[in-house]
Amino acid sequence: MAAGDGGRAVVHALHALVRAEARAEAQAAGAEAADLEQAVWLRLLERRTGPGMPEDPARWVRAAVRAEARTARRRARRERAYTGGESPADWAGCPERIAVGADERRALRTAVGRLPGRCPRLLEAMLAPHDPTYREIAGELGMSQGSLGPMRSRCLGCLRRMLAAEVVAPELRGKER
Repeated sequence: MAAGDGGRAVVHALHALVRAEARAEAQAAGAEAADLEQAVWLRLLERRTGPGMPEDPARWVRAAVRAEARTARRRARRERAYTGGESPADWAGCPERIAVGADERRALRTAVGRLPGRCPRLLEAMLAPHDPTYREIAGELGMSQGSLGPMRSRCLGCLRRMLAAEVVAPELRGKER
């Protein structure tokens, strides 16, 4: 591919062919046509700095698109995308998930312990692993069941404000200064 207008002429001449070939191969390859197109244009650009323009550009485009489609098929067989719909049970044994969960629980319990008044006892009771009912919590804390909801709401609001104040603001970068 020659520099300047010669390169533009080749791109203009091959544009429709690259697009048509990519669209034809994309579905069978399990890839997006635009991704195949982009890969072929990159190959052609690499040829510009390497061996130069192929003798039969149309034949080269067809071969390049098919090669990229084969690569996409191989990649699709090897890779498995993360789906956000996986259940937490799928992650139960994941060491990273266990470590992050432990850190989050530790930070929450520490923050709950710093709350004022009866809030720490109330929220600890509500966070108990055996998932007690409001009646059981009220009996344990010696207070009426009807006051648990409003008190819980105040305690959670206080916890929310405390945790929001502890979140570190991101550093300013670039034009923001």
